[in-house]
Amino acid sequence: MPSPSELNRRHFLQTALGGVIASPALVKASEPQVGDSQFAEPQRNLPMIHDADVIVCGAGPAGVAAAITAARTGAKVRLFEVHGCLGGVWTAGLLTWIFDFNKPGLTREIMEKLDERGARRGSDTGRFVYEPDEMKLLLEDLCVEAGVKFRLQTRAVAAYKEGKRLTTVITESPSGREAWRAPVFIDTTGDGVLGALAGCSWELGQMGQNESSQCLCQPLTMNALAAVKDVTQMQKYISFYEGDLKWHVEATKNFKADIQKAGIDPSYGMPTLFHVRDNVVLIMANHEYGIRPDDADALTAATVRARKEIFAITRALRKLGGVWEGFQIIASAEQIGVRDGKRIHGRYTVVKEDLENGTRHADGVARVTFGVDIHAKSKDDNDKLTIERGGIKKFSPYDIPLRALIAKDVDGLMMAGRCISGDFVAHASYRVTGNAVAMGEAAGVTAAIAAVSKRLPHEVDWSESAEKLKTMGQRV
Repeated sequence: MPSPSELNRRHFLQTALGGVIASPALVKASEPQVGDSQFAEPQRNLPMIHDADVIVCGAGPAGVAAAITAARTGAKVRLFEVHGCLGGVWTAGLLTWIFDFNKPGLTREIMEKLDERGARRGSDTGRFVYEPDEMKLLLEDLCVEAGVKFRLQTRAVAAYKEGKRLTTVITESPSGREAWRAPVFIDTTGDGVLGALAGCSWELGQMGQNESSQCLCQPLTMNALAAVKDVTQMQKYISFYEGDLKWHVEATKNFKADIQKAGIDPSYGMPTLFHVRDNVVLIMANHEYGIRPDDADALTAATVRARKEIFAITRALRKLGGVWEGFQIIASAEQIGVRDGKRIHGRYTVVKEDLENGTRHADGVARVTFGVDIHAKSKDDNDKLTIERGGIKKFSPYDIPLRALIAKDVDGLMMAGRCISGDFVAHASYRVTGNAVAMGEAAGVTAAIAAVSKRLPHEVDWSESAEKLKTMGQRV
């Protein structure tokens, strides 16, 4: 008789891979117009799939939360993810640590299930360390249990509207190029990919949409898992030892001093070690400055430089011996960590003054308690002040309203996570993943209600969404 785990995995395959499996379309070659700088791509017909009420693009913390909540609300949900696992920065990005997570709802459920699996370090419910591969399995299980049909290795590449309403998204995947229709879409790509494809206005870093290519953005960071000889002898270097953040600044000073002793000046002024479990730690030790996350060439070059730097740091420290004897990279992240991305203009923009005033909203979907965290925008700035607070003199916890999750320029489109509507300073506060999950829940339930009742998201009052979350046991 199959074990419960074997039955669960069979159910996973039937559910996650269920629905349409389209073969790549066979297209007869034509003679396109070719020029030195332009190529007229031949027109072709694509398979059209219309089997979802809500389509979610991006399966990071916000995306999985949106998809799970929409499915639990009763909607048929498709979730697309460009990487080979669910979780985004949590998993493909090897983040391993969580901030601003002490909220009711799915955040609490995830934390409890990580505890059941022995995959979380620390006693603080608001910030802790987790095991990234256990997180992959957990998110798969949650999506399967909720009935979410998710597709990995699938990228949104185009979007089409009827009038002002988004109706269709085009994806590229191992199955080829396909078209998908739904009443409501949610952009949880982090970088605002779907919103930009749909024609929404946006901002990036401290730039407007029409400014030059120079990126006034927060830097990128490549994370990596590493093995150490004896973690119990390294507490002076580890910010999150056993998951508790007790002396972060001193630990980073000690870690940086040893990196410099080994002959390297790290690009990040506060290189950090996190204790994942046993003798496994996470290294966050580099910055890539001035990189636009929507520039593939720049992103590629930054990824290569970042990976080279963390390996150089690890090898140099290993030569010091002592506690660094045997120090070795286990795995570097599949994706480099992006702090800034396109922020899609919504029906409300969260601004710096909201953080100073502790603004409350009747349609508040998440209360943010994490302060402003702006990493230096250049190496020179980093050497003077690694982290700055955006001129905020006094931070007060504030609300993110549902309106900031609803696109202004395009109907039928919502956002959750980093790409919601906010200014540069506010974004540096709400961008952490506990808030992304809360936003995803709000977008998911509202999108589901809108789709099933044949309304647009801006026609659903937050009180209706909040009441539905309460009946499901997911309070926001």
